[in-house]
Amino acid sequence: MSTAAQDTGAPRAHCTVDADGRTAFRVALHPAGRPRLALVPRPKKNAPEQPTHLLDLEPHGDDGDLGAVLEPLPALAEGRWDAYLMRETDAVRERLRPGLRDLRALVDGNLRVWPSPVAVRVPYATKDGFLAVRAWLRTAHAEAGRLDLADGAMTVHARLHGAELSDGATVLLRLRSDRGTTRSFPLRTEGGAFSFTAPLGELSGGVPRDQVWDVFLRPAADAPLVRIGRFLDDVADRKTVCVYPALTVGEAAVRPYYTVDNDLAVEVTAVH
Repeated sequence: MSTAAQDTGAPRAHCTVDADGRTAFRVALHPAGRPRLALVPRPKKNAPEQPTHLLDLEPHGDDGDLGAVLEPLPALAEGRWDAYLMRETDAVRERLRPGLRDLRALVDGNLRVWPSPVAVRVPYATKDGFLAVRAWLRTAHAEAGRLDLADGAMTVHARLHGAELSDGATVLLRLRSDRGTTRSFPLRTEGGAFSFTAPLGELSGGVPRDQVWDVFLRPAADAPLVRIGRFLDDVADRKTVCVYPALTVGEAAVRPYYTVDNDLAVEVTAVH
C-alpha cells in the first residue's frame, strides 16, 4: 500500500484496484453542485487525441467522502491519464494528489491468464506529486519474468497473453535506429511460457557503437510482432526499479533495461 508526500493543500484522492481491473476513487469533499473526477489523457506525438474520461463523484459511506468507480470497460487507451477534480460542471480542473493507493490485487497479475485485448491500469504518483493512471492496451502481450545475465548472454523467461505460441515462434531483437536490422533467437516453450537466450556479442557487432535493440516475440511464423515487457503488476514505471548491470562484451558494454513504457530493450554502449 502506497502513500504520497505530505499534503500541500491540493485535494487528495485515495484509490483501490481490484483483481477485475475496477478502480475505486475516494475524495474527502463535501458535495456541492455536480462534482466529478476527470481522467485527462496526456497528448502523445503522432497519435489521435483521446477524450477526457469523466466520473461522477457521489456520497460514499458515512464519513462524508465522495466516491467514483472506474469500471474495467471501456478500456482506457494506452498512455498516461492525469486525475483532476471538477467541483462544478464548468469549474476549473484541479489536479488531485494521491492518498492511499491499495494496489495489492495487482501484485500477482503475472500469474493470471489475460485474454485479448490485454488491458491494465496502475494508479501512481507522478514525479511532481500528483495522481495519475498508467494504462496499457495491447492485442497481445509477452510478460517478462526472470532475466539472467551470465557468460556473455541474456536469458529471459516470459509468458504470452492474448495469443497462442506455435512451433514457428521466435524472438526478434530489432535495432531501434534501423528497423530493417534484426536478430532472431529460438525459443524454449512450455504451454504459454517461453524462454530464450541471446548471446550479447551478436548485438554489439565487430565495431561496436551506441545503439538500442527492442525485444519482440513473433508467436507464429506469419503473426504480428508482440512486444516483450513487464506491466502485469503494481509498478507503473519500471525503468528505475529493475536496473540490470552491464556486461562487457568485447569493446562494448551491453545492458538490458525497461523503457518508459515498461518494454524490454537492450542498450549497447561502445567502451572508449
